[in-house]
Amino acid sequence: MVSFDVSGVDEKEVKLKRLENYRPPKPMNNEGLLSVIVTAYNIEAYIERGVRSVCGQTYSHLEIIVVDDGSTDDTGKICDALAKEDKRILVIHKENEGPAQARNVGTARAKGSYIGFVDGDDWIDADMYEKLLGALVDKRADIAICRYRQVSRTQTLDESTDKAVLFEGQEALACYVEEREECAIQNAAWNKLYKREILDQVSFPAGKWYEDIMFATAALAHANRCIYLDTALYNYIIDREGSIMNRRINPRTFTDQIPAYYEKTKFLQSLGREDLALTHDYFFYKRLLLFYGELEKNVGNGEDGAYRKQIEAILGKDRKRAAEAFRSPIADPRDKRKLALFYKSPQLYCRKLRWEEQVVIPLKVRVKRMLGR
Repeated sequence: MVSFDVSGVDEKEVKLKRLENYRPPKPMNNEGLLSVIVTAYNIEAYIERGVRSVCGQTYSHLEIIVVDDGSTDDTGKICDALAKEDKRILVIHKENEGPAQARNVGTARAKGSYIGFVDGDDWIDADMYEKLLGALVDKRADIAICRYRQVSRTQTLDESTDKAVLFEGQEALACYVEEREECAIQNAAWNKLYKREILDQVSFPAGKWYEDIMFATAALAHANRCIYLDTALYNYIIDREGSIMNRRINPRTFTDQIPAYYEKTKFLQSLGREDLALTHDYFFYKRLLLFYGELEKNVGNGEDGAYRKQIEAILGKDRKRAAEAFRSPIADPRDKRKLALFYKSPQLYCRKLRWEEQVVIPLKVRVKRMLGR
């Protein structure tokens, strides 16, 4: 097992080691077999594009494992047809157990020294794995990470800066927990390339949604070094019809997501990183407050009313821990005041949110425009 070395890490803030003008060297195709695990469930309109984007990689020494997770449409047939075109493709048909177990099944069959994941309804740039593998090998890293584009029906958001950051020890874990916007590490499994040794120690929680939360935390904790490329190489669909994940608050928020956040806190504490556990909890409780504000807008929806009561119960039960988390060095003092107002009266808290949305924020925007002129 990898030891957890926290030496040299500022508990308040990770100082990023930026690599100016870094360009990953092009790896030779004999660098090692790279296994790409593509998960698919009822995405017949998307799966061909996703798989072909993997087949078209400039780093060609691949095995492509497509896991059809019990699709009831033509997804499985499309995968089989693609496998006939490219001998690197292996299709696994299995009963539906969710994306976590689908990835675990694919990982168990993978033979590569390096492993990547792609969701079948997304697609990747042709040079994604060439760049990630080149950077991983060049910097002797355990995980290579890239930024991604957010693709909707109306626009594509790409916030790439073309910079790179090298993380030592638990610096990447800290940056991830702090939700640093300049490094889009995120929970996602698919914007990363892993050395096989990492996946030998970490797996996805079977049967759970929001499975990336604990997987990402554990994988980053086990890595001695990570390289981050602030270049979008993965194209993530954010508004696919039929996806429960498109709604920020849904039944699995309470059955899977929130329990995963609690598990993440305990895991960080087990590493001896109470500082990171508190930082994580700050963002967790802040997220609950934001969820509550969104739900309050839908007064006529009975389901949303039940969700509000669940959030009230969680924040009530965790009142002491939430107050401690909102005193952490990274916490915004304004959020501390919002939490205090919520505990005083959820109705007053929601009224303040509406005031900010309807009056304060539009006023600030108008002032900025006037000053800009």
